[in-house]
Amino acid sequence: MSESQGPKLKTKAGEASPQALSFSTRNLPEKERVPYWREVFGRHVIRVDFTPQSDARFEADASLLSVPGLRAHWSVYKGAAQLRRTKDLISQTDEDVALLIDRKGSIRLSQRGPEVQLARSSAVVVIHAEPAEMIFPRADYTAIMAPLKAIAPLTRHVEDRRYIPAGTEALALLPTCLRMLRDVSDPRVIERSVTYVYDLMALALGATQEAAAIANARGMRIARFQAVKADIAANLTSRDLSVTAVALRQRVTPRYIHMLFDGAGTTFSQFVLAERLAYVRRLLRDPRHAHQPISAIAYDSGFGDLSHFNHAFRRRYGATPSEVRRGET
Repeated sequence: MSESQGPKLKTKAGEASPQALSFSTRNLPEKERVPYWREVFGRHVIRVDFTPQSDARFEADASLLSVPGLRAHWSVYKGAAQLRRTKDLISQTDEDVALLIDRKGSIRLSQRGPEVQLARSSAVVVIHAEPAEMIFPRADYTAIMAPLKAIAPLTRHVEDRRYIPAGTEALALLPTCLRMLRDVSDPRVIERSVTYVYDLMALALGATQEAAAIANARGMRIARFQAVKADIAANLTSRDLSVTAVALRQRVTPRYIHMLFDGAGTTFSQFVLAERLAYVRRLLRDPRHAHQPISAIAYDSGFGDLSHFNHAFRRRYGATPSEVRRGET
């Protein structure tokens, strides 16, 4: 179930700051796990009644992120459970809409209509002002909460679209935008990132024509760019890393990727080179790789031409790889 009244934002000098919290039963005695999850996480954090549905050993973990205008939580349950938001647990001030993304395909949720069985990587819309019930044999899900008054003007009848199938591009890219929020503290960057999340939520829910045009040129483009860079990072040491290979994995055209990098003032090749050089530099300064020849590190990092590597490294860092390894710069 989605978070209802999560951690309050702390302020400093009049500005709201991000807050992240974690909850886990792993270090608790077994007899204390269910009471802790029911009272602390269930009733006081996400405002639901929690009931385990089996006698098996109960385990659960959750992490929460709260920034101005947006909240999210990631939850994993290793056991069957039922979560119910009853009328007495609904806050009169909570007017959020949530997207609950099921990463396992194990959740059944009911709210204002027939029960919905979620498929892996699909999502369901949850209106916080209404009772709801969720049941599962196990679960791994993300819940993203935003003010209904911020999302509703961007969509065509937000409350009518309850189920969002897996494969919806905007839905698949939402975790990328959330990762951006986890790693920043600049209020201006946070504000922009929240806007990008709103864009993707609107597209997933069915944006109006005007909102879709803006979201595709803004939030969707940023999320795709972040996904491309994440793909590069995951395949950085591969000799087969190319714009064509990345485009195939990301289901876009090579030309589109070139346009993304051009908009950032660089090129695909320049970005890959800079990332590989930075990766090599980290390894050279790591004592655990002190025994490894520099040439082997370069080749293992995706460089096929040692002369090109040495020239590019010195031009980038103003020192040779050997000098960096010795700590001379």
